[in-house]
Amino acid sequence: MDLTPYRLDFKPGWDRYFKDFDKSAQERILAKFEHMKQPLQARGLHSSRYHVEEAGGCRIAFIQDDTELVKHIHFVGNHQQYEKWYSGRE
Repeated sequence: MDLTPYRLDFKPGWDRYFKDFDKSAQERILAKFEHMKQPLQARGLHSSRYHVEEAGGCRIAFIQDDTELVKHIHFVGNHQQYEKWYSGRE
């Protein structure tokens, strides 16, 4: 079993809401990013290419490329922001 860590790729606009969070929320999210580098299975969304992780009430939406070992971060925000963002996808 290969335990090579994933690389995180931050897409333009991923931090639209992140920069408005308080420092403690930002720290929880940054810690989650470190955790996401581990080669663990992520939770997929129904019939979508996006996966989602949660960090203290915030959601991180990303696309996981298992061939290149990259997780492309597209969105970080709270539940309401996530619902609005996701409704504009697919």
